[in-house]
Amino acid sequence: MDIKKGLLIGSILMAALSSQAQKTTTKPYHEPYRLQAHFSPKAHWVNDPNGMVYYKGTYHLFFQHYPKGTVWGPMHWGHAISKDMIHWKELPIALYPDQLGYIFSGSVVIDENNTSGLGAKGKPAMVAIFTHHDPKGEKAGSSKFQNQSLAYSIDEGQTWKKYAGNPVLKNPGIKDFRDPKVFWYDKDKKWVMSLATKDRITFYSSLNLKDWKKESDFGQMLGAHGGVWECPDLFPLKLNGKEYWVLLVSINPGGPNKGSATQYFVGHFDGKVFTPTSTQTKWIDYGPDDYAGVTFGNTGNRKVFLGWMGNWDYANQVPTVKWRNAMTIPRELSLKLTTGDIYLASNPVKEIKKVVAKTIKVDAALLAKNNNIFSVIKQTPTQYTLKFKTQAVKDYSVMLSNANGEQLIVGYDAKNSRYYIDRTKAGQHGFSKDFATISYVPRVSTSLESDMQLVVDASSVELFADGGLSNLTGVFFPKKPYTRLSMVNNGMEIEDLELQPLRSIW
Repeated sequence: MDIKKGLLIGSILMAALSSQAQKTTTKPYHEPYRLQAHFSPKAHWVNDPNGMVYYKGTYHLFFQHYPKGTVWGPMHWGHAISKDMIHWKELPIALYPDQLGYIFSGSVVIDENNTSGLGAKGKPAMVAIFTHHDPKGEKAGSSKFQNQSLAYSIDEGQTWKKYAGNPVLKNPGIKDFRDPKVFWYDKDKKWVMSLATKDRITFYSSLNLKDWKKESDFGQMLGAHGGVWECPDLFPLKLNGKEYWVLLVSINPGGPNKGSATQYFVGHFDGKVFTPTSTQTKWIDYGPDDYAGVTFGNTGNRKVFLGWMGNWDYANQVPTVKWRNAMTIPRELSLKLTTGDIYLASNPVKEIKKVVAKTIKVDAALLAKNNNIFSVIKQTPTQYTLKFKTQAVKDYSVMLSNANGEQLIVGYDAKNSRYYIDRTKAGQHGFSKDFATISYVPRVSTSLESDMQLVVDASSVELFADGGLSNLTGVFFPKKPYTRLSMVNNGMEIEDLELQPLRSIW
């Protein structure tokens, strides 16, 4: 969790830009630019997803939250629950700042065997492991202002109590010492923690969640190092029946399209040491607006990823008024072998079908006469998915546009074998010099065909190409909604073209 240098800079200017850019509304969840198929809290600031865990049929999402403003401030843990990861109910704030500091990012585990002794009879404890960030220590120049602490709940997350012995893992003198992600390593009957420690990940182990032993370090000389390492997550996935381990590491700055992004490594883990199978730097999403993502715990063999749809280059300045930022669509992860290497693929979870209003199959031949898909289907949905396949031998693109001449372009660049999102003319961008950009993701698939799925919401687009191997996420802020959806295919055959309007989750 990065407090992003210069966090309150420009907040007054931001308010002025926002008031000019849009008319506010008093109806929650329906303000200008508010995403209708993605989670965001009712009001105010949100960043990293935290403590994501599945328990007794309910998904729990905790999140970095400042409940008194729309720019980053003293961090709390917000809390929401869901039965399907799509529809969310926001609950009261779970964790508040205290004398030890702000509540930064971390994870939640279900202590079924009561290893911590924090559970009650017949009531396993939900245990939150998080970073206490002491702003006074930071201001004083201390190198020990971030430490790891516990909180626990014995009523399935309704109420929380902080552990009296906090912190349980004290800082040895590393300025950036944060974001613990913990899981049960059954082979050795112990808990394993992945912790971001400046320019690497440090692994710790514990038998009781209270006493931690350092096991190893990873990554000082591997991967991207354009910024501080953050928000790690280590988990197993199988490929052709063989188990591999995936390590997620967010970095800010230093992303492939500037600013914030999340890289990953595939390898092996023996309970102490993580060993990668490849030294190539890979990214779970090349877009500018997918950061700090981690997976839900306690979901068995299924691994579902959720990211923060933001970028520290401009997250405090985007032109929204009563709310600020949101989460990505939950994504199912899998491993795929291509070009002689193992890659992590991610695609929207199957549960998104719960908000699909209907599936409209579009006759691609009609687009030769009228390339406006909205005109062909006689609908102009605000949020929808668009899916199709094509021969990836020429350039093609999908354009969202409006009568003001604002346009967002998503497409494939055949010459350079890469997909892209072009938001140079997508709408408002005066709030940041880093916003109006073109983001690229290389194509790694060797297939002769290309497939693309877009998830479009009021102010966001998520691109999943080649079965989720090449992904991009970006937000945008047109002055008026896009009312035209055009496709330029350069004479190539478009196959299986369908559009699915999505119902609002609110």
